Amino acid sequence: MPYRVSSSLPLCKTATSVYTLARERELPKMAIHFRNRIRFPDYSIQKPSGYFFFICRFISKSLSESTYDPPFSPVSKLRKAKKKKTRDGNSNSNENPTLPLHSNLPFDFFYSYSETNPSVNPIGYRESPKFSPFGPGRLDRKWTGTSAPAEVEVKINEVLEERKRILGDPLSEEEVAELVEQYRHNNCSRQINLGKGGVTHNMLDDIHNHWKRAEAVRIKCLGVPTLDMDNICFHLEDKSGGKIIYRHINILLLYRGRNYDPKNRPAIPLMLWKPYAPIYPKLVKNVADGLSFDETKEMRNRGLNSPPLMKLTRNGVYVNVVDRVKEAFEFEEVVRLDCTHVGGSDCKQIGVKLRDLVPCVPILFKDEQIILWRGKKDHEEDMKS
Repeated sequence: MPYRVSSSLPLCKTATSVYTLARERELPKMAIHFRNRIRFPDYSIQKPSGYFFFICRFISKSLSESTYDPPFSPVSKLRKAKKKKTRDGNSNSNENPTLPLHSNLPFDFFYSYSETNPSVNPIGYRESPKFSPFGPGRLDRKWTGTSAPAEVEVKINEVLEERKRILGDPLSEEEVAELVEQYRHNNCSRQINLGKGGVTHNMLDDIHNHWKRAEAVRIKCLGVPTLDMDNICFHLEDKSGGKIIYRHINILLLYRGRNYDPKNRPAIPLMLWKPYAPIYPKLVKNVADGLSFDETKEMRNRGLNSPPLMKLTRNGVYVNVVDRVKEAFEFEEVVRLDCTHVGGSDCKQIGVKLRDLVPCVPILFKDEQIILWRGKKDHEEDMKS
């Protein structure tokens, strides 16, 4: 007996209820009959109409013109940066300089002028000397592995006269006080930080860049170079041509001179990377000069067991370290410096500087501890004299 479907209910609801009833009463044939006779509309197959596309384009256009930029809105075209032109109408000439570069600076180029001793020859190199840090073919000087020596003979008298002309008349006390008050504060914008590299070659270019708009530049010194501030002042004046007008602990003011012209500043080729440090002779010998093996071992043990004279911090100010070590050697034979967290390379550089400035003999570097020996009596007489 066929089933009659009520006409008062919607077609989809009637078919669904009958289909469910058929499944519950285990009437598979009837369920298949109604499933084949009644097909429900599949809206996923239907394509959107033209009106739908019109609405979408209208919404996307209105949103792209506003400040709100959704992730799928049309991307605006990027404006190309215009090249700056000089007075002659040509593009900037610094972008494509003529190679090789030439400089009239009357000294040899080093990576660090204050931390390099030209009198000590290295025993080896960590990279081939043919790789110049100025770049291949960018400098008319040959790189030797540690320096780029000047090929033209330097006339010292002419250099000194030119520097004297640029400096002009000495500053009065009022002018010095005015410059010091302007540049000595911590919030000074004309400041250069001098770290463990000391007076580096590229720092000279930074100094001249500051001198374009300022009469003086503030230099803040930190780290190993502060052991010898006189050496830093000498190289800053010698390599830049300026004058130190203020010095307080580790703060320096470098004055450019009355007749300094930024347009006639010297050409300073920049180093493109930091060269590897060469290999120098061993700093600490197995047996110290003037001592036997057992005496050297005893000195090292005494130094490790003694209380530290000072505790040095990383990138600190070591201005008074040399004087403290000299005073300690008047009463002690061995001195220990605690350099925890300073670093192994900085410890060795501190030992080298103290060896030359005190003078003394470094006998041990262990666990960031520096053990210094004052030497024999003849060494003490040289120190007192």
